[in-house]
Order: sequence, then structure tokens, then C-alpha cells
Amino acid sequence: MEHRFGSNENEECKIDGISQSWAVISGVGEKERCIQAMNSLENYLVDKENMIIKLLTPAFSKGEKDPGYIKSYIPGVRENGGQYTHGAVWSVIANSMLGDGERAGEYFRMLNPIEHARTKEAALKYKVEPYVVAADVYSNVRMLGRGGWTWYTGSSSWLYIAGLEYVLGIKKYGDKIKIRPCIPSEWESYQIEYAYENANYLITVYNSDSCCTGVKMIYLDNDGIDLNEMEDGIALQSEGTHKIDVIMGEKESRK
Repeated sequence: MEHRFGSNENEECKIDGISQSWAVISGVGEKERCIQAMNSLENYLVDKENMIIKLLTPAFSKGEKDPGYIKSYIPGVRENGGQYTHGAVWSVIANSMLGDGERAGEYFRMLNPIEHARTKEAALKYKVEPYVVAADVYSNVRMLGRGGWTWYTGSSSWLYIAGLEYVLGIKKYGDKIKIRPCIPSEWESYQIEYAYENANYLITVYNSDSCCTGVKMIYLDNDGIDLNEMEDGIALQSEGTHKIDVIMGEKESRK
């Protein structure tokens, strides 16, 4: 028997974060519907007070429809309504793709394990190591905010990709890199040390205009680069020490 989930017609699992995010990531969703999908994720799945991004809600419990093995978990644990980090990371990527640096940065911070152990009280609540990514963070009221299944999860690599490629905006294509930040507007600047073969690059991004996205100028070793001529990215050199300065803002028009 076919069951559909993620609809307001459902008693349980009225919304699922994976389908919301992948409406954006897949590239097939209409922009307005994608924005609506991410707003719904924000409204129904994000618990900012406890720093949890739930996989779905309401959790499966006594409903007649059978979603499979996840119903065997206590409501609010692992895939059954807790934060399943592997899926939650995709919300960072989706918001970045929509140009929403405020949410992308905020969600990344919520998923960063060190943020769950800033104080002794928070660490005692989280209960697991703050230096590795936890596969789960529970939303069940009896274990609220507790992490689970550390060390083994593939979501750590997804979180790295989300942070480096989508928030900081550093993507490598062969022997070239593109720099397309999507950050909170309050970030004034940041630096990345990047190694390529025998070369070292210091990348500095400046955001004096308080933008979330947009690059108006790039300097490579103090020489300005025409953005119109580098859509494929900056060619990396295999030797030497170099610096790349990125100025965020609206792209300057050239007459």
C-alpha cells in the first residue's frame, strides 16, 4: 500500500526537511515555491532555543500509516523527529543556493558541535564530544538537546562541504577555484589558508557593504581581475605564495 508523507493532510510527518531542501538543491523547484519550502522548514522544523533542526514533525507514534523502521525509534529520537544531522546539513546548502546568508550562517552555527558546549550547562545537556559531529540531536522532551552516534557519521563531510563551498564559497574545479560567498551580513571579513600542490594561498574576503552575497572585485597578488573574464574561476599556480582579496558587493558595471 502506498503512503505519502510530508503533507498537511498527514497526522504525522506533516513536513520533512529533506524534501524541503532538495526542492532547492535539485534545481527543479520554482523559485517562489522553493522560498516557501525553506520558510516552512524554518517555521516548523527549526528549534532555535535548543539549537535543533528536526528531520520531520510531528514524529511517528500511533498513526496508522507505516513509514518503516524509523517508527521503532522513540518520538524525537534519530530520524523519528529528532535532528538527523545528515539531512539537516542540506538546509544550509539550500539556503545558500537561494542567497540567504543569514539563515545559512545561522543553521551552520546550530549544527556546529562546539556551539553545543560553550558553557558547562550546555555541555552537560549535549553529553557527547563537542569536537566531532553527532549524527543525531534529540528533540524528545526527556532527552532534549542530547547528541547521539558520534564519530561514525557521514554528515561530518557534508557539514565540511556546506561550510567551505556554500557559506565561505570556495569551490575548486580542476586547477581553478571560484569564490562565491553566502554569509551573514554582519560578517565584516574572513580568511582562508588554501594549499594547492606546492603553492600556498591566503584568501581574504572583505564585506564592508554588509552583504550576504555578491562579489564586485577580486585581486590576485594585488592585480585586479576582470570578473567578466573569469566565470570559469581563478587559475591556480602550483608554486609560490599568493594572496587573493575578494571585495563583496554588487558587481561593478563597466562602460
